[in-house]
Amino acid sequence: MESSPCCEKVGLKKGPWTPEEDKQLLAYIEQYGHGSWQALPEKAGLQRCGKSCRLRWTNYLRPDIKRGNFSLQEEQSVIQLHAFLGNRWSAIASHLPKRTDNEIKNYWNTHLKKKLSKMGIDPMTHRPKINSSFGSAANLNHMAQWETARLEAEARHSKTSKLLYIESSQPVTHTDLTIQIPQLCSDNYKIWKERILLNLGWKELDYAVNNNKPQIPTNSSTPDEIALYERWERSNRLSVILIKSNVSDSVRGIVDAYTDVKPLLEALDAQYASSVKSLTSTLIMKFSSLRLKHC
Repeated sequence: MESSPCCEKVGLKKGPWTPEEDKQLLAYIEQYGHGSWQALPEKAGLQRCGKSCRLRWTNYLRPDIKRGNFSLQEEQSVIQLHAFLGNRWSAIASHLPKRTDNEIKNYWNTHLKKKLSKMGIDPMTHRPKINSSFGSAANLNHMAQWETARLEAEARHSKTSKLLYIESSQPVTHTDLTIQIPQLCSDNYKIWKERILLNLGWKELDYAVNNNKPQIPTNSSTPDEIALYERWERSNRLSVILIKSNVSDSVRGIVDAYTDVKPLLEALDAQYASSVKSLTSTLIMKFSSLRLKHC
């Protein structure tokens, strides 16, 4: 025989919490910590079930909860994360410090879904609605921004999923593999580029690195030509995002001007090839000078 849910046990209260109950719960947790939620109500003298206490604490009473309006950056983060994670509110909340999954879910349902729909974007797929009329350049610009945000979320998920160093000998499938990428600075270009290219290769995103940009489709383009361009465009955009998210501030000025991955890598090759030669020359001179001193 299955046991009844704890909230259905005889004598337990349901409905809104009172200020007195909030004070009891806060006082107990501040003194003892929450421990087992199932055992907490009796110890704290509350006629509530453990689940109700846990949700009240997590969504309302925790001292580090951030309340109030969402900033533009937070809105963009929620949209980007929802594009990749869907309605996994706890997973989304883990990327927004001090916001609760319940608050994020409510804000999505009451504000962001409507906002995307007004811009002609399906809030479930994060793609333009079929047969929708946008009516203005501003809406088209918003669509481009959210499409970029969706791709950024996908790239970030690739980066922050399972980290694996090149030296690891554990068997792993290519779909699970993400090789840790160091931040590009003045003295690690070779290993940085190797790991960028390995990540793109394992994730099957290196098409734009290895192929020239195809012709932009026109009304007379064939389905194969359109598909080829879309493949290159997706690979190019995600490659550029991955590169730009793994450079230090000292070299950001080099990469920000580029939107295509092949010219970007060529520019970095030119920059760091000369830097490596200069560093090698300097080390040789210092080594020669040390040898002369000891002669």
